[in-house]
Amino acid sequence: MPTHHTPESIVIADTPASILEWAARHIEHVGIHQGPRLFDGPGRTATLPCWPRGALEVAAGHGRGTAGRTYDWDRIDRARDQAFAILAKVLTGHPVDPATAKARHREAIDRWSAEPGRTAADAARAFRTAAARVEHSLF
Repeated sequence: MPTHHTPESIVIADTPASILEWAARHIEHVGIHQGPRLFDGPGRTATLPCWPRGALEVAAGHGRGTAGRTYDWDRIDRARDQAFAILAKVLTGHPVDPATAKARHREAIDRWSAEPGRTAADAARAFRTAAARVEHSLF
């Protein structure tokens, strides 16, 4: 069965590479909305804006779990955090200090996302570059 990269899907990615690919497809669908229009656009959830960090959260199942279905949230959350880390490294060109990593990853992604003129194509390309790095690091 093919993976459906939509916020309506009950399939939740659980590896860093699949989360990044899902996020790429999601951001291509919803676009990037900045400033006061942050929560505009199709495919957004009630709590997640249409921008790269929101796309990663949607890809990792935030707001998409289905009652009666079991998910390995520990595995998904670890994969999401790894996806944040590799994306932040791709965007900044260097790893972040492990002691402050979680907040710093999100900060780096948010700064990059907020740059004027940033497009959904830019974000999708960054997600796919990060996904490729994850896949290559496995070998």
